[in-house]
Amino acid sequence: MALIKSQIVVVFLCLEMLALAVSSNAGGISIYWGQNGNEGTLAETCATGNYDYVNIAFLATFGNGQTPVINLAGHCDPSNNGCTGISSDVKSCQAKGIKVILSIGGGAGSYSLTSSDDARQVATYLWDNFLGGQSSSRPLGDAVLDGIDFDIEGGSNLYWDDLARYLSDYSNQGKKVYLTAAPQCPFPDAWVGDALKTGLFDYVWVQFYNNPPCQYTPGSINDLESAWAQWTSDIPATKIFLGLPAAPAAAGSGFIPATDLTSKVLPAIKDSPKYGGVMLWSKYYDDQSGYSSSIKSDV
Repeated sequence: MALIKSQIVVVFLCLEMLALAVSSNAGGISIYWGQNGNEGTLAETCATGNYDYVNIAFLATFGNGQTPVINLAGHCDPSNNGCTGISSDVKSCQAKGIKVILSIGGGAGSYSLTSSDDARQVATYLWDNFLGGQSSSRPLGDAVLDGIDFDIEGGSNLYWDDLARYLSDYSNQGKKVYLTAAPQCPFPDAWVGDALKTGLFDYVWVQFYNNPPCQYTPGSINDLESAWAQWTSDIPATKIFLGLPAAPAAAGSGFIPATDLTSKVLPAIKDSPKYGGVMLWSKYYDDQSGYSSSIKSDV
């Protein structure tokens, strides 16, 4: 009888250790919101319970002496202070433990940094208008966002490392400023490769789409797996995420059917200690496909 009890105890201990191992490697889902007026509100996005990070896209104009402009497509008009109401949505997301991040750049923006001083001025603007600073013209109201996402896909590759350093310095003023980035999967990224070397980035959601040399192709995960290995071994970030389109129409190429993702791709990459989860473009396409709901329990 004592032997049976001890065996039962061993089994329970093994199960507990297994549960800990599984939970420690559990990932989260990051979503981009803001570029389609038909994707629901920010509060509704967070209320789905599917996302751990929401990137508000995009601050599309900044740097080089330009007046910064946020573009949230059909959601609101910042020119008449029409986006300040999003403040309550941000707070409702944060109350659920969801990190809300401002994404700067995008595929069709007008942005570049011309000097280290330009980077410092942009950092000051972001701190005062979206983070913990003070300004009379905060585009999203008084909510304090959790950080800044670098979705740099054009302009120049200069001074993004300076911007990261200046933004990171603000973490010393109380609330941590999270830094995230969305590089392309060919390594190193042409735009923010140098910035990522600073080691200041918390989460890096690598775009494994619209990049045939390193993305999934039906029947083969070799290219994706080797690119993933390089990103997780060479980039000093806290967590690396697998960035994917949420539906076939969301990108030119690189969509992974949910069954392929959960049965083939995730099992191949989740053993990395830097695995953070999956990033999806975007909330609008996720609404159409239900992709996040179908993969959430496996991420």
